[in-house]
Amino acid sequence: MKSLARHMEEAGLTVAGLAKVTGLDVKLVKAIAEGNYTSSPSQRQSLAAALSVPVTEISWEHAVSVQHLRGNGPQTGRPT
Repeated sequence: MKSLARHMEEAGLTVAGLAKVTGLDVKLVKAIAEGNYTSSPSQRQSLAAALSVPVTEISWEHAVSVQHLRGNGPQTGRPT
């Protein structure tokens, strides 16, 4: 199983090119390719179809760990 970025590289597609083919926003495709966004099933299907690979052949894992935060935080001036 390969990452979306690896499949794009092998297909010779850029983020902008894949976004154009799928109709998705460039920022969204970039975030998915970098592993910073969890794509929806329909987005995954669109991306896989554009790359001519099955959805199950693409690794959709996060590159950055997801942190769960609690409370309002210091930005609101209220304690957490």
